[in-house]
Formats: sequence, C-alpha cells, structure tokens
Amino acid sequence: MAKKSMIHRDVKRTKLVAKYKERRLELKQLITSVHTSDEDRCQALITLQSLPRDVSPVRQRNRSGLSGRPHGCYRTFGLATSQLRERPMNG
Repeated sequence: MAKKSMIHRDVKRTKLVAKYKERRLELKQLITSVHTSDEDRCQALITLQSLPRDVSPVRQRNRSGLSGRPHGCYRTFGLATSQLRERPMNG
C-alpha cells in the first residue's frame, strides 16, 4: 500500500492538469504557430513558464486504483500486477 500523502498528491495533480488543460493548449498553439509574431511567442512562453509545475501532465503518475502502487501498473485495468493476479484467484 502506498503512502496516503503520495496518493493525495497525485489526485491533486490530476485536478490541476484538468483545470489548466485549455490554457496550456492555447499557449502551446501560439508558440508553435508559424503566423505568431516573435513578441507574442515570447509572451506566450513566459506565460506558460509562469504556470504552476504540477499543471504539466508529465508530472502525473500512473497508480494502481486499489493499492496506489506506482510501479507495475497496467493502464487498461488500472491495477498493479500483484492485484491483477489476486483478483481472479479470489473470484
């Protein structure tokens, strides 16, 4: 079983990613667009960098739904490998 603080931290990150998703996409499109001027691109970069760190989806961790275990977790089932074996054995 994972520490409760780590599980809650990951839940908090998930909420922040969902909250800032649209804003990040708009800024990324401005930065990558060919038609954006250099001043606007620079301003968009500064704005993107000023957002909180936990807003980035890369900082999320794929955890097991039952135990919160961070390693050996299957995305399709949302379970760790140990629990994936235990569940069918228990019925």
